[in-house]
Amino acid sequence: QVQLVESGGGLVQAGESLRLSCVASTRTFVFYTMAWFRQAPGKEREFVAAISWSGTPNYANSVEGRFTISKENAKNTVYLQMNSLTPEDTATYYCGAERYGNIVSLRPAYWGQGTQVTVSS
Repeated sequence: QVQLVESGGGLVQAGESLRLSCVASTRTFVFYTMAWFRQAPGKEREFVAAISWSGTPNYANSVEGRFTISKENAKNTVYLQMNSLTPEDTATYYCGAERYGNIVSLRPAYWGQGTQVTVSS
């Protein structure tokens, strides 16, 4: 069982930045594909970004060029740097993990509890 703990959410104004972090409780973090999903009120959970166990990233079209995902194996941590935020980015952001997962069709086996991001206009 892998536990994921997200942090870094908050309230910001449009155009500002936030960095989310997710720490995983596993000794084999290096073998995990990590991802960020988000869910806005009344909407389904949607894919945001993923990074493969080997370091290859993948992004949703809606965040490409604004968000950057990175993975620091020494700290068992995945980050999501979010720049140029808009009100449409408001959602609860969830971290997901899958051992050797596919960054295009990732279905995380493990999920964090989520962290709220609110962007005001």
